[in-house]
Amino acid sequence: MKKINLGNSGLFASEISLGIMRMNALTHEEATAVIRTAVDNGIDYFDHADIYGRGTSEEIFGKAFKELGIARDSVMLQTKCGIVPGVMFDFSKEHIIASVEGSLKRLQTDYVDALLLHRPDTLMEPEEVAEAFDELHKAGKVRHFGVSNQNPMQIELLKKAVTQPLLINQLQLSLTHAPMIDAGFNVNMVNNPSFMHDGSVLEYSRISDMTIQPWSPFQSGNGKKGLFFDHPDYVELNEKIDAMADDKDVSREAIAIAWLLRHPAKMQPIVGSMNPERIAAICKASDVTLSRTEWYELYMAAGKKLP
Repeated sequence: MKKINLGNSGLFASEISLGIMRMNALTHEEATAVIRTAVDNGIDYFDHADIYGRGTSEEIFGKAFKELGIARDSVMLQTKCGIVPGVMFDFSKEHIIASVEGSLKRLQTDYVDALLLHRPDTLMEPEEVAEAFDELHKAGKVRHFGVSNQNPMQIELLKKAVTQPLLINQLQLSLTHAPMIDAGFNVNMVNNPSFMHDGSVLEYSRISDMTIQPWSPFQSGNGKKGLFFDHPDYVELNEKIDAMADDKDVSREAIAIAWLLRHPAKMQPIVGSMNPERIAAICKASDVTLSRTEWYELYMAAGKKLP
């Protein structure tokens, strides 16, 4: 699989990452098969969060990974913290450090390669976050840092105090949920797609050398539930995806991921499948390079219109 330079930092990782949110539903044997398949197909970056499965997803992964005997330094583990489900967001120093300690224990590792702040906390004190990052970085428990679902000014506020580079921003993005792309096409217009929801986060990420990690790359989004595959509102898109998949001899999931990989922002999509066969099929996206014409064909087949 091709590699991506995360945040232009010199930290090279597989351009497709596996999200472990749903691993809490797997048996130990199933989890082992998922990890083995991912590694065998070139994935070396695994995305976690302290809240996934209330911690059990990390725990199941940690046990399975250890028993597989895969060298720790051959993969990168990323986790997230800051959400107290149904209660609040918490970017306090105490919560960040406690969350990382919990993740390290569950993952059975001495360090994580990246820690992301999971959604914004409006009560955040940047200096307090900086203290937590400094302590974790100095202790060797976290090597790199980033954010999730944050806009440019929220990131700039963090940068006011945080000394470590913020390499990553995890954002929802798919063929059918692409407001950051839609707004860029409709500058100086008054139609709905022209509304800037995220403060030009796509362009900001490129200027700031932050890698966007698209999550839910197969979800309909835009208020619609479920996957866009076989969705009745996306007949034309599915026909176009299926035709391209047949032509290139890959799965339709691989085409949807290839569409994200084609963008010059050099994104790292996070796929959440826990099906080994599907994971192997998705990884073939790394061998597919869509032409400019194909990229635009898929975009417009999703119901988008160019001004």
